[in-house]
Amino acid sequence: MATSDSEEELQHQRMEEEDEKDLDESEVVSEGEAKMEKDEGSEEEEDSSDEDEKENEAEIQRLEEQLSINAYDYNCHVDLIKLLRHEGELIKLRRACQKMSELFPLSEEIWLDWLRDEIRMASEESDREKVYELFEKAVKDYICPEIWLEYAQYSIGGIEKTGGIEKVRAVFERAVTSVGLHMTKGAAIWEAYREFENAVLSLQEQLSPDPSSEEAGLQAQRQRINSLFLRQLSVPLLDMEGTYAEYEEWCGSLVLASVKQLYNKTLQQLEKYRSYEDTLLIAEPPKLSEYQAYIDFEMKEGDPLRIQLIFERAIAENCLVPDLWSRYTQYLDRQLKIKDLVLAVHSRAVRNCPWTVGLWKRYLLALERHDADHQTVSDSSKELEELRSAFSRAMEYLKTDVEERFSESGDPSCTIMQNWARIEARHCNNMQRARELWDSIMTKGNAKFANMWLEYCNLERAHGDAQHCRKALHRAVQCTSDYPEHICEVLLNFERIEGTLEDWDTAVQKTETRLSRINEQRTKAAEKEAAFVQKEDERAEQRKKARADKKALKKAKRDAKFGEKRKAEEREEEEWDTEEVAGQPNKKTRGEGDYFASEKIKNIDAKIGLFGRELATKIVDHPSQQKTVAAAHKNDMGKVLHDHSKDSITVFVSNLSYSMDDPEDKMKETLGKCGEIAEIRPVYSNKGNFRGYCYVEFKDEKSALDALKLDRKEIDGRPMFVSPCIDKARNPEFKVFKYSTALEKHKLFISGLPFSCTKEELEEICRGHGTVKEIRLVTNRSGKPKGLAYVEYENETQASQAVLKMDGMTVKDHCIKVAISNPPRRNVPEKTDPNKPTGPMVPRQIYGARGKGRTQLALLPRALVRQNVVAAKTENGTFPDTVPASSSSSVAQETPKKLTNADFARMLLNK
Repeated sequence: MATSDSEEELQHQRMEEEDEKDLDESEVVSEGEAKMEKDEGSEEEEDSSDEDEKENEAEIQRLEEQLSINAYDYNCHVDLIKLLRHEGELIKLRRACQKMSELFPLSEEIWLDWLRDEIRMASEESDREKVYELFEKAVKDYICPEIWLEYAQYSIGGIEKTGGIEKVRAVFERAVTSVGLHMTKGAAIWEAYREFENAVLSLQEQLSPDPSSEEAGLQAQRQRINSLFLRQLSVPLLDMEGTYAEYEEWCGSLVLASVKQLYNKTLQQLEKYRSYEDTLLIAEPPKLSEYQAYIDFEMKEGDPLRIQLIFERAIAENCLVPDLWSRYTQYLDRQLKIKDLVLAVHSRAVRNCPWTVGLWKRYLLALERHDADHQTVSDSSKELEELRSAFSRAMEYLKTDVEERFSESGDPSCTIMQNWARIEARHCNNMQRARELWDSIMTKGNAKFANMWLEYCNLERAHGDAQHCRKALHRAVQCTSDYPEHICEVLLNFERIEGTLEDWDTAVQKTETRLSRINEQRTKAAEKEAAFVQKEDERAEQRKKARADKKALKKAKRDAKFGEKRKAEEREEEEWDTEEVAGQPNKKTRGEGDYFASEKIKNIDAKIGLFGRELATKIVDHPSQQKTVAAAHKNDMGKVLHDHSKDSITVFVSNLSYSMDDPEDKMKETLGKCGEIAEIRPVYSNKGNFRGYCYVEFKDEKSALDALKLDRKEIDGRPMFVSPCIDKARNPEFKVFKYSTALEKHKLFISGLPFSCTKEELEEICRGHGTVKEIRLVTNRSGKPKGLAYVEYENETQASQAVLKMDGMTVKDHCIKVAISNPPRRNVPEKTDPNKPTGPMVPRQIYGARGKGRTQLALLPRALVRQNVVAAKTENGTFPDTVPASSSSSVAQETPKKLTNADFARMLLNK
């Protein structure tokens, strides 16, 4: 038994050893497999990393090639910097950042990454100085609190050197001056500054062996920290409560009342800005409109530092908005006017928006204003060739893309070529090239304009020679058609100064020949125009006569047709009136009861009359007769009885003030100087009010002629119009307008004058261009000026010269326009034809679908438009009636039948 047990134990032991051996072998196998799998995974990772590196290198090479073609591709610069930082190519990264910073201002993120890379690589003192220079360059692009904070912290690293503390303080002072007013990020700069000063205080306390001996230095440091607290508490910043609590803890005693007052005042200021800051916090980028509102508020407050800071904050998020830069630079140019600040901002503006012409113009003006150095352009420079190439491309563009596509000249006055020629002559001393350009300008149809020749001659006199100027003026005399007199005068003046006697004689001969030829051409043109006008008048008279004959024929036919019918109606009306008078009872008519009540008033009116004199009025007893007399009196109220045999000694005075108390006395006072007055007849309305005009009758004709000279005399602030007393019905050809309505080459028409300009001031302006014969300021009926005037010179030459020199002139901040007087042709009223039918005989005008307006265009399709059908209705005393179809007169078919008194009576009885 014992033996068997021992054997079993031995066998069991052997089995366990075999199991352990198998387990060890499996573990070895699993470890080998894991090692093999790990090796395979590392190989795959290495392969993928190698592939990524190759792709990144290929992408870097592609970006560098693209930048070599176009160095101003901003996105390519940014992508290249990101790839180089990812690959760890610090040397290439530094070079890429430098190239981009030379062309563009860098963003805050790019600057911070670049600065941190440089800080890690800075190992020697020379490298540290380069980092300082890089920080100085970074703070000039944009005002960023994070960059200033990084600059201050980096400067603390050099505190152990001589003057290190003072250098750090200088950096912090610049930082709080630049961004210390920033509402949301300025507190970080103040806190860092105070922490630095507290560290200096702790260091002083640790290093001083005897605190009593160093008490003065420690007290000065504590005072510096206290001053920093007070400066920060005087600036409205977010989370000011924490700063005040920290100050209370630092003081360890009661805070002074003045500090509490300062803190409360700053809190009140903070409330004014809080709404704008909250709006910026919740707004989405780029927040341009919110910044604009904030800028407007700061401009009203007027604090220069805060205005500059809010502009910088807005620009940091909207650096590609030209209008924002323009407003910022305009404020600096007009308000601060600090040279270094102004020029720095202008430089940043054109670096951010180099495509904006307005920013470059403002930059150049600022450089000129602050006496900056200018770069001169030489003939052999690369910039000049680029400028000429730009002018050539501009001309080619106008020719191919504008003239060929739109069949119009994109630059009719050749302004681009004129500027090109001016640059060649003034800056390049290449007058031959300038002459070639001007020759091309003249061949484009500009040779007939005097101003183009004068521009070229001025350029020749300034940068060319007298011989070429003389040739140009001789050509101008032969080619100019708009102002030849002025060109001839310029040529004579030139020869008088520059030429010899032979040149003078030649010029006089040419100018006289040219002017005589021009006068002949103008005479022929005027005769041709007069003949054309006369022919048109004759045609118009013939058409009028033909229409009048046609209307007279239609009237004769209509009268012959309806003559008998009208006689029958008249007889019927007489019979009905007789029956009505005999049959109707004697009723009290409407208004009869008021007759005797108003009898006294009517008698007073009869005594007053139209002219204020007593009239012999017959009182009518019967009411029906009273109505007839009242109607006749009403019709005669506005009429003035006048004897036409006395027209030669009578004048008609109008445009008088309606509020004139006694017109007769006023006229005697005004016109009595001209001669003895026989009668003055002012005209009154139905209510007895003066109507503003009257008739003045003199004893003799000479007095009446003298009175006409007082036309346009001012009375009670209005010009009085005095005209001959002529009946226009008998003399339709008579015209009261005494000024010419045709072309007057010796007279100028001036518009755009200020209303305050007087006749003497205008004469002073016009006198410098010739002899002024007459000046007339145009006014309205109330005497107020219209801003227009007519100026008459002695001859046409003076007038044309005045047009050239005065057109576009500024008079009292008003730009005036000057031209030769050529009023538009007036519409001559047609002569009244006694045979012309009037009243209801003329058919009423039928207007279009849109009524009476500027256009009769209907927006409804023609297929949906209904034909106009005359509705049968009773209107204005007519009733529908059928017209026989046999009637041959179309006018008779359209004319409704008139209702007679008998018809109205029948309608009333039937009702």
